[in-house]
Amino acid sequence: MQLEEPVPLAPRAWALWNLGFRPFYLAASLFAALSVMLWACEYAGWLPGIYAQTPFRHAHEMIFGYTLAVVTGFLFTAVRNWTSQPTPTGGALMAIVLLWIAGRLMMLTPYEVAAAVVNAAFPLAVAVGIGRPLVRARNRRNYFFIILLVALAAAELLVHAAALRWLELPPTLGLQLGLDLVLFIIVVMAGRVVPMFTNNGVPGAGATRNATVETFAHGTILALIAFDALNIEGKAAMALLGVAAIAHACRWLLWRPWRTLRAPLVWVLHLAYLWVPVYLVLRILAIEGIVAPQWAIHALTIGVIGGMTIGMMTRTARGHTGRPLQPDRFEVAMYVLVMLAAVVRVFGPLVAGNSYVTTIVVAALLWTSAFTLYAVRYWPVLTRPRVDGRPG
Repeated sequence: MQLEEPVPLAPRAWALWNLGFRPFYLAASLFAALSVMLWACEYAGWLPGIYAQTPFRHAHEMIFGYTLAVVTGFLFTAVRNWTSQPTPTGGALMAIVLLWIAGRLMMLTPYEVAAAVVNAAFPLAVAVGIGRPLVRARNRRNYFFIILLVALAAAELLVHAAALRWLELPPTLGLQLGLDLVLFIIVVMAGRVVPMFTNNGVPGAGATRNATVETFAHGTILALIAFDALNIEGKAAMALLGVAAIAHACRWLLWRPWRTLRAPLVWVLHLAYLWVPVYLVLRILAIEGIVAPQWAIHALTIGVIGGMTIGMMTRTARGHTGRPLQPDRFEVAMYVLVMLAAVVRVFGPLVAGNSYVTTIVVAALLWTSAFTLYAVRYWPVLTRPRVDGRPG
């Protein structure tokens, strides 16, 4: 009989500022749980509208608040691995986290200009934080992440400029471009890690990549960003979305998702990526007026972004704290709760009838439960040193 050695508990020292994923994953999970629950309670009329106030502000906070925090934690950690160069830690990391917190607080004030400056400064600070090690290491392959962060800062400024009526643009334009940019980041990173994680975690899975499919997968999302920026709709947009949906469905099938059912750390990423073609098809149906645009938006925000982030937040936190890549029932519960939140929020209106508010509240409860569970479960993981004694 083979007995595995138990993983030792990490020393009770404070390690929150040792590497970027630690504070940003923790902050993102706490914010995701609190923000969505407050918004749902306000929408249902159970609380006065003093937090999110409008769907517009709720959307802003989930894109430029929650999602960007997770992206930052991931990039600060990944870039250090890619380049063997330091990314912000200690006081510098603390300052960037405080800048993110300031952005969340400024959104609660009437000082729109100050909020714009603080919120746009955050992705620029992150761009500097990853730009220096990338340039030092001449890691040109990943320079585009710097460009994407600058583009996110520009999208943030568009949001505020439209809200302040400085530009005659719909306020939702900046939000849509922010979503498109986040989708492109996910598409790129999923193509790099999902096949690798699949083959490493499921021996014999045979996940593959095809150069033509990869080109279409990346190219159609870049084209979608251009279409949304130029407000191109109608048949041209539907054709692009159709090609994109086929490309991403083919990409997903090449990863052999049906072979991952016994590996939760892997199947959660596959299931999250499946929402990409679902999102694209729902956008086509929304253009035709068959479904509401919110169906597509939440397929992306909860299904793709929520699923992919909770999957990466658990896997990378385990890996970078020296813990085995073996999820327990708590992690599986998080994955199931987020996926159920996506299903309820996207397809709930089909069966809810006049109880639309109910679908929002139920989806919010599922989402909040998942991220509360993450914050509680991973607090000691993220705040204590690695169990194997290595730095990070």
